[in-house]
Amino acid sequence: MTPSTDLIVCPACRAINRVQAGREAQATCGKCGGKVYEPHVLELVGMTFDRHIAKTGIPVLVDFYSPTCGPCLMMGPQFEEAARLLYPSVRFGRIDTSAEHSVAARFDIMSVPTLVLFKNGREIARQPGAMNAHDIVAWARKNL
Repeated sequence: MTPSTDLIVCPACRAINRVQAGREAQATCGKCGGKVYEPHVLELVGMTFDRHIAKTGIPVLVDFYSPTCGPCLMMGPQFEEAARLLYPSVRFGRIDTSAEHSVAARFDIMSVPTLVLFKNGREIARQPGAMNAHDIVAWARKNL
């Protein structure tokens, strides 16, 4: 039986890599040679956001935030910790809604912070408001 694989987008060059399930931590990009997946939050912008959401085979949890939002700034370290706790089963990203108005509008983001969980390119859950790392982990697990 062939081991299952996931597609993972390289954070450096945006190449799509086929990675054997369970080997995400060791995977390197076939194009640039960089690490494909590490336990930290990716900073996304319009084009990288779309590519990571549409082409990554594992769930992607995105923090829609603003750098001028107090609760967003307080949740930032908690989101980073949750990324480490859920690694490698969930990829984490964040997108600045004040810089990426079109992405925020497309997903009807009305307040920040708002967490949106994507799987296979589709939104499967949404949670507005700041949370601590353990609540983020529990919410993500409940919705997967």
